[in-house]
Amino acid sequence: MPIEPSQTDTLPRDDAAAIDELRAAYERLSGELGRIIVGQKEIIEQLAICLFAGGHALLMGVPGLAKTLLVRRLGETLALTFSRIQFTPDLMPMDITGTDILQEVPGGKRVFEFAKGPLFANIVLADEINRAPSKTQAAMLEAMQEHRVTVIGRTYPLAPPFFVLATQNPIEQEGTYPLPEAQLDRFMFLIQIDYPSRDEEIEIARTTTGAASPLLNETMGGDQVVAYQELVRRVPVPEHLYAFATDLARQTRPHNGESPAWLKPLVAWGAGPRAVQYLVLGAKARAALHGSYLVRWEDVIAVAEPVLTHRVITTFTAESDGITSRDVVRRLVDELGRDRRVRL
Repeated sequence: MPIEPSQTDTLPRDDAAAIDELRAAYERLSGELGRIIVGQKEIIEQLAICLFAGGHALLMGVPGLAKTLLVRRLGETLALTFSRIQFTPDLMPMDITGTDILQEVPGGKRVFEFAKGPLFANIVLADEINRAPSKTQAAMLEAMQEHRVTVIGRTYPLAPPFFVLATQNPIEQEGTYPLPEAQLDRFMFLIQIDYPSRDEEIEIARTTTGAASPLLNETMGGDQVVAYQELVRRVPVPEHLYAFATDLARQTRPHNGESPAWLKPLVAWGAGPRAVQYLVLGAKARAALHGSYLVRWEDVIAVAEPVLTHRVITTFTAESDGITSRDVVRRLVDELGRDRRVRL
């Protein structure tokens, strides 16, 4: 993509070249994952947006849709350390953060040494996170928000990049602890993985029942990921898109006079200010991944559903009518987006 003067007035030429590099790196990354994962191109893009925006993702889908495989293979292509935590009702905070262990040192003395838990990795897969009790979820909350863990009064930083990918099974509710809204809000995206198409399912059967899976090539290291995260934050945003992202989040709030009349009986609670931040950051990351030197309308529209869906809490009225938060967000994005385009 050639650099157009109108697109780079506020973007240093070095950053424009770096965005070209990021787009090429993303194409290599998606190409490598495509050798293992059939279809799911949109899911791969959403994971990459979260990664380069510095956010975390919650993957929702029934068993067997390759959620764990996708996350594990992502770690391989990025040359990052990876750990998987299987959440269970008896999992304790020290099981994920680590704990002090009594060790014998020369001279016959014994001292406590901190043994790091599985949270000390670049990519952490929190499998079935809603099966963990509230204490363990609180430990995850600190790690996700502060990028650190606290054990027995001492704080330990988590090395960047730190990326949490949690999975949640929507059809098994027995023995689960629903995630509180405060923790849901820490996830940048809710990525909903649906069943593959018939052709994709045939291809899955063909590729997974033959020879061993191929080894994936590394596309970038941790330092590059951190550099690209810093680059994403420098992508310029037109002023009218800041306003659009803000109004989009504000209109999800039923007690706000700005929300449409049809939404008020369907929504009990809407998105908070963090949603606006993630709409902008997600749009910046998507623009950069597509080689654009500034954020466009389609970038904000593309990230609106995964950013807002888990932040919109529907009422009993909506649930009784079979209306989900996803339906509400889609209608709101369509109406507000169409209205703003007409006015501009």
